[in-house]
Amino acid sequence: MDLDRGIRVAVDTGNVTLGSDKSVQGLKLGKGKIVIISQNCPDDIREDVVYYSKLSNIPVHVYEGTSLELGSVCGKPFTVATLIIKDPGDSNILEIMG
Repeated sequence: MDLDRGIRVAVDTGNVTLGSDKSVQGLKLGKGKIVIISQNCPDDIREDVVYYSKLSNIPVHVYEGTSLELGSVCGKPFTVATLIIKDPGDSNILEIMG
């Protein structure tokens, strides 16, 4: 899937913030080009992410997979419920989602 590859390349070559707390902090500061949340992201985190992303005009994409799958795509041995792509690096993720 192109999206999975785009996320992985962004994690490897760009600037990506993983994790709910740091993602919400980043959104409050308006930092990021797009935020990705897993399908099973907890409701309270999802509400915070959606709220702050609207304030910052940062688009939200719901990843069609669990936080465990999203973590795996990022190459991490843990769950990732949310991530912000600040700089896509060599990834074409913004074009895929744009």
